[in-house]
Amino acid sequence: MKPETPIVAIGELLWDLLPTGRRAGGAPFNFAFHCYQFGHPAVIVSRVGDDDLGRELRAEVRRLGMSDEHIQMDPEHPTGTVKVDVGSDGQPKFTITADVAWDYIEWQPRLGALAESARAVCFGTLAQRRPISRETVRRFARQAHGRCPVIFDVNFRRPFDSGEPVESSVGVSDWVKVNENEFEYPIDWAYLDLDLFCLTRGSKGCFVQARAEYIDLPGIPVRVADTVGAGDAFTAALLTQHLEGKPLADAARFANAYAAVVASKPGGTPQVERAEVERLL
Repeated sequence: MKPETPIVAIGELLWDLLPTGRRAGGAPFNFAFHCYQFGHPAVIVSRVGDDDLGRELRAEVRRLGMSDEHIQMDPEHPTGTVKVDVGSDGQPKFTITADVAWDYIEWQPRLGALAESARAVCFGTLAQRRPISRETVRRFARQAHGRCPVIFDVNFRRPFDSGEPVESSVGVSDWVKVNENEFEYPIDWAYLDLDLFCLTRGSKGCFVQARAEYIDLPGIPVRVADTVGAGDAFTAALLTQHLEGKPLADAARFANAYAAVVASKPGGTPQVERAEVERLL
């Protein structure tokens, strides 16, 4: 039976402008979508402009089967967009529009109730680039911390890749996930007081460390379409496997394979069948 309480992602919701067309995106939304795709209720807390792009984005969230009840409408700032150029190796280069609606996610009383009822919470750094959303994201994470797993999925994106939010965010988190580039940030990740630390290494696999266990997995060769959202997919798969009671080693292997399948498809929110993942295990 599906749990009634949702997994919550809070932060940017935007249009990814990919070579293959426009797709709903943003790291928190990608994460929420993949949790939902695994059969877990999941919601995105974000903000879009009161414009055509914003209305179309909310409609796309609903089309994908998810709720848009916690997507705020902004009368002053436009819906966020990101131009995504994909290199021959599948690595994306992002051109992120500044000063958009998701920079102004407001605290609302019902967010407090959502934080207290969440089954898990995920947030990152990009949505903390401006003060209003930064305070809302951190307040939400603080309120959820101690009640459910709170995941800090670092998502540095140039030029909005300041490390300033890292220390504050780690303090209200149970899990931290970084990629190879983010791992270079000058903090001693090994000595953080965390239940779980994850390092994704693209084609070289992943490293997952819990308090009394660590797993080091090699990459899985696939024909890469692009790596947009592969890290978000990894985090979602690892969390949902954990919530389903899988041993950490099995959860990490599944997440590693799931991320590889996502990288083999265009965009950050492709449809994936569980059988596609299991063939790589």
